[in-house]
Amino acid sequence: MTLSAVHNTGDAYPTRLPEESWLERQDPVFWGKWSPQAPLTRAETESFEKNGFLILRDLFSEAEVEKLKAESARLRSGEAELSSENVITEPDSDAVRTVFRLDTESAVFDRLARDERVAGKVKFLLDEDVYLHQSRLNYKPGFTGKEFYWHSDFETWHAEDGMPRMRAISASILLTDNDALNGPLMLMPGSHKHFIACAGETPGDNYKSSLKKQEIGVPSHEALTKMADEFGIEYASGKAGTVILFECNTIHGSNGNITPFPRSNAFFVYNAWSNRVTEPFAADKPRPAFLSERDPKGPITIESGEIS
Repeated sequence: MTLSAVHNTGDAYPTRLPEESWLERQDPVFWGKWSPQAPLTRAETESFEKNGFLILRDLFSEAEVEKLKAESARLRSGEAELSSENVITEPDSDAVRTVFRLDTESAVFDRLARDERVAGKVKFLLDEDVYLHQSRLNYKPGFTGKEFYWHSDFETWHAEDGMPRMRAISASILLTDNDALNGPLMLMPGSHKHFIACAGETPGDNYKSSLKKQEIGVPSHEALTKMADEFGIEYASGKAGTVILFECNTIHGSNGNITPFPRSNAFFVYNAWSNRVTEPFAADKPRPAFLSERDPKGPITIESGEIS
């Protein structure tokens, strides 16, 4: 199949082309207007708009954090009877790397996904009702946890899922302490203002290999070097319970974990209701529904109160 045959018409961010190219962002980062009643301070809102991510601490009680940690351990233990299609293992072992559809596999994490302390802030930044495009539990075990290579989530969601515009935000809720040593999330602040149109054609069923090791839809070493020189690299450290909100086009990745200390996090992708996915922009068919919600019944209902 030729490249032209799989590219959606009306594409604001063409990618998976013969040559890599840089495009300027065409969408807002903060879609709304700040007011004193907003769930984020003016400084937090401006920081997100400038850097493409925001680290929030002390949102949850100790009891809530312990409940989330216990539920994470249960899902990985084997006793939860998870759907096999929702579980991805490490490239070289049977150790669990990712559990997808976290909101359907766990009532506890379903409640977390709808919590106003997270989803309410995302709704404010996107200035629209939201739904879950994807949810997952990421594990990076001690000694053997593999890296997640540098990438923009939007590039994949646009190319392979059909997400039209940059109006989505990811929330990563740390379920273990993350520091500089055990493979924390690394981000390039300001990189979200540029779109790297990646070179190469999308193979059939690319997700089957990319979930273990992503090689398609990633910027070149030259592009990453240029971005790192221009924007720098920061890492998101914090105690369990810390929340990292990051914009869908922010370049990010993480190192492997060779420490004895495992790293895990819950990950929710919130997409604006008006930005629901269409046909893929650079693939012959959409990825499966566990990676990209294609038929949401409606926006999520945001809830307040302690997670119990």
